[in-house]
Amino acid sequence: MDLLVAGLRRIVPASLRVRREMGVILDADQRPEPDICVIAAGADRGPEQTFYRAREVLLTVEVVSPESRTRDRERKPTLYAKAGIPYFWRVENESGRPVVYVYELDPATRGYELTGIHHDRLKVSVPFEIDIDLTEIDAL
Repeated sequence: MDLLVAGLRRIVPASLRVRREMGVILDADQRPEPDICVIAAGADRGPEQTFYRAREVLLTVEVVSPESRTRDRERKPTLYAKAGIPYFWRVENESGRPVVYVYELDPATRGYELTGIHHDRLKVSVPFEIDIDLTEIDAL
């Protein structure tokens, strides 16, 4: 996860920030904590901050572990989509290598659509230009 965070921080536009393990308020009783999120730069309100609002989040990333598999594959994407977060990535371990599943929110259905599965290189143009060599990332 550290190399993915570092890779994103190297290329994120100045108007955005990359954060790890911060709560995201989706509604009155939902505050999940994605492994990684990309937020609007103005959403940072100081060192004591413990959460962001869904409208401030552009991308959430969940790194799947055996104990979080169902939650990260089913429950969290549904919640993030319902809250209107535009992009969601799920990172899984496949034979000791990371695989990134990239999703984009369909505003008509308010559900995520799979736009790509990335094995060795994560190269996408949205939510911003991203090109990360996944072979440099240790197994999950």
